[in-house]
Amino acid sequence: MPNGERVSAVSVTTAASGASTTPNELGMRAMQQKVWAHRGAQYLLIKSPPASGKSRALMFVALDKLTNQGVKQAIVVVPERSIGGSFADEALSLHGFWADWTVRPRWNLCNVPGADDAPVAKSKVKAVAEFLDSEDKVLVCTHATFRFAFDELGAEAFDQRLVAIDEFHHVSANPDNRLGGQLAELIARDQAHVVAMTGSYFRGDAVAVMAPGDEAKFETVTYTYYEQLNGYQHLKTLDVGYYFYSGPYLDDIMKVLDPDKKTIVHIPNVNARESTKIGKTSEANAIMDALGTWDGEDEITGFHRIIRPDGRVLKVADLVDDDAVKRDRIVSALKDPTQRNNRDHVDIIIALGMAKEGFDWIWCEHALTVGYRSSLTEIIQIIGRATRDAPGKPRAMFTNLIAEPDASQEAVLEAINDTLKAIACSLLMEQVLAPRFDFTPKNETSKAKDGFDYGEGGYQEGRINVGVSEDGSRFHMEIAGLVEPKSPEASRICREDLNEVIAAFVQDKRTAERGLFDEEAAPQELTQERMGKIVRDKYPDLTAEDVEAVRQHAIAALNVTQEIKRRLTDDDGEPRSNTAFIDGARRYALEVKTLDIDMIDRVNPFSVAYSVLSKALNEGTLRQVKAAVEARKATFTEEEARDLTRRAVQFQRERGRAPDIAAADAWEQRMAQGVAAFARMKAQAARG
Repeated sequence: MPNGERVSAVSVTTAASGASTTPNELGMRAMQQKVWAHRGAQYLLIKSPPASGKSRALMFVALDKLTNQGVKQAIVVVPERSIGGSFADEALSLHGFWADWTVRPRWNLCNVPGADDAPVAKSKVKAVAEFLDSEDKVLVCTHATFRFAFDELGAEAFDQRLVAIDEFHHVSANPDNRLGGQLAELIARDQAHVVAMTGSYFRGDAVAVMAPGDEAKFETVTYTYYEQLNGYQHLKTLDVGYYFYSGPYLDDIMKVLDPDKKTIVHIPNVNARESTKIGKTSEANAIMDALGTWDGEDEITGFHRIIRPDGRVLKVADLVDDDAVKRDRIVSALKDPTQRNNRDHVDIIIALGMAKEGFDWIWCEHALTVGYRSSLTEIIQIIGRATRDAPGKPRAMFTNLIAEPDASQEAVLEAINDTLKAIACSLLMEQVLAPRFDFTPKNETSKAKDGFDYGEGGYQEGRINVGVSEDGSRFHMEIAGLVEPKSPEASRICREDLNEVIAAFVQDKRTAERGLFDEEAAPQELTQERMGKIVRDKYPDLTAEDVEAVRQHAIAALNVTQEIKRRLTDDDGEPRSNTAFIDGARRYALEVKTLDIDMIDRVNPFSVAYSVLSKALNEGTLRQVKAAVEARKATFTEEEARDLTRRAVQFQRERGRAPDIAAADAWEQRMAQGVAAFARMKAQAARG
């Protein structure tokens, strides 16, 4: 590949019909109309990509609740102050709605300068209390402010009020997650309304966002990336790519940073392998030096002026600088509503931890991230920075600039293919992170489970057998003396909730203290007493026998995952040298490997490294991914899959199109699932 050519790993091309951005008579876009249909739900979960209009959807629903549903007030909770601008005043009536969204400046606590710690936090908590005693209707604050206020005021303070939580994946079922615990208290009290909004309803640590019992109370509205992009008016193509390099990344940065494109550059954490160790400020300055000649700072915005060799002046916003006053001025300039539609307001933003989730810059064409990101949630959030629809913006891209892994090219290609499949699944709002285990006792009545492959020689009596399900999504393992669950609920927990139980165990403070620092601690104290207590606390309705069954299944799953982790590290316990990208892909490979899709087209060498080009991820490929995911969820015998394929062929003859996996008709969905399942079976047979 010639120097300077961008690496394109995935290309998502859509029809760009404008449907998703075309409002109805109330001023609602397609996604907002779907949410509006569920406005009466006390608990509403909105799973929709960045830039799809979740903020305004919340405004519509909140105004209806305040006007027609007896809700006293609405509290909007966002993860960081910069996102608060998404919930500023909106004249909704200008577009056909019957009311406007108004937030008195006093109650937009995201505009109060300073971090959410003492003494600022105390003043904000006081402001929340004053708001709750007032006749005003809307308050906007950060997650941190809400947590502090909840701790001081209690769950009852929010009775008959709407709590809207933006970027909901920050919530976790982990008992150490305070916001998650407070949400559970609100649901248990059942006096408040809750709207939860997220562009990625999964967490990078694979911990459940909500306990299944709480989640079951929510009505869910799902709107995928493909629905959003396909309905845009301007943006037609989304590229996702990986570019590997050798040496300091600053030597290669201009090979992927196009000064002519509106770009957000996320530099690596100081502890990341890609960090140059010269300091984040020096790295930001080096990027600006590579762009051109520095010509001072704008007195109003704080943006740097950089003169390009051709004489053009770039405006660069530096969010890396530690000077809080300067950074607040830059953030305020980026949030300036009068500049939202001004394409020339800023050209490039350099950031480290900011400008990710919820950051709204519609003109961003390129999200360039330096360094491997282990969290799929973070990757999807960063991709979302570039997927706003805007005039003159037909193409957007996400590029990950990564140090070349210390691994064979074959291993890297496999990891890239799995990563691209995981991204594609995530764009379709599918969960890809959590492996599933089926444990059964090993005894004289043990036998093979239908649908599992036990390897060469098959299932054998007299040995401990390990099987992989036909679709590759589950593992069956036999364990001598394992207690089986008796009740349906305990069986469900063992089947679906083990990751949640494990997360609670490994993040339990007492467990960590005893396990890490007390050499005298007996293993039984941790695996029996602590794990048993965690299971009892999480599931108080289980019998003692079922608690023991869940405990044993959780310990078994923990041991398996620990063994996987051990095999990914050197003998001294340190991670293998520069294999983070490959090891990270393996975390979700258990789920995506079963999707029989090859997204890699060819490999191009350049310099001393290489780039990977993929096949176009267009409408057909996205439908293929969706069909493969749905087929994996469904179970078919080969004869059933073959019969459904025959019927699908007849369907296509009659209708002129293949069955759609997303069709409203259940029979059409099943035919599409059967076709995908039969194709997978044929591919597996061909591979022997």
